Amino acid sequence: MPMFAAGSLAACTLTMLCIGGPSPDTSDSSLTLTLQTADGAARAVQLDCDPASGTHPATADACDALEAADGDFARLATKNQACTMIFAPLQAEATGHWRGEPVRFSTEYSNECVADAESAGVFAF
Repeated sequence: MPMFAAGSLAACTLTMLCIGGPSPDTSDSSLTLTLQTADGAARAVQLDCDPASGTHPATADACDALEAADGDFARLATKNQACTMIFAPLQAEATGHWRGEPVRFSTEYSNECVADAESAGVFAF
C-alpha cells in the first residue's frame, strides 16, 4: 500500500506541473548581457528592469531603451555618435526574460563604440 500512495503522489505532482503551475510573471525583466572579444576575453553584467537595477553601469537608460523597443533587441534605437573605424569585433549576447518572455539575442559589433551606438547603450559596459 505505501508503494501505491507514493506512486499516486508522484503522478499527481507530475500532472499539476504539466497542466497547472504558476503563470510567468509578466513584470519579470531580467537579462544577462555579455560581450566577448575575438581573443576570448569576456565580460558580463546583469540588467533587471521594473525597477531598474543590476550591475549594468546605466541600468535606467538601458531599461528605457529596451522599453522603447518593447524588449526586441533588433529594434533598439541607434545613438547618433561618431565611432572610429578600428576593427575590434565583439560578440554580444543577451539571455533571460523580458516581461516574462524568454530572450535569446546574439549579434556582432565591429567595436565597443559601435556596440554602444547600435544598441542605444544597452551593450555599453
